[in-house]
Amino acid sequence: MNAETIREWLNRRPFEPFEMRLSNGEVYQVRHPEVLAVGKNRMAIVDPATDRFVHVALVHVNSIEVLQTA
Repeated sequence: MNAETIREWLNRRPFEPFEMRLSNGEVYQVRHPEVLAVGKNRMAIVDPATDRFVHVALVHVNSIEVLQTA
C-alpha cells in the first residue's frame, strides 16, 4: 500500500478508527490518528496502552478497513 492512501485514512474528518492487515497476518488497530506516523516507505504504530511501537514497511500493508465497534 502507498503512503498517500494511508494518509487519506488518517486525515478523514470525522476520523474513523480503522485496522490494517499485514502480509504476515498481523492486524493493527488505529483508534486515534496520533498513534500512526507515516513516512515515505514505512510507518510507526504506537500502542498507547503499553507505550511500545512497531515499524512496518508500507509494502506489507494488504488492506485497511473501518474498525467495527461493539
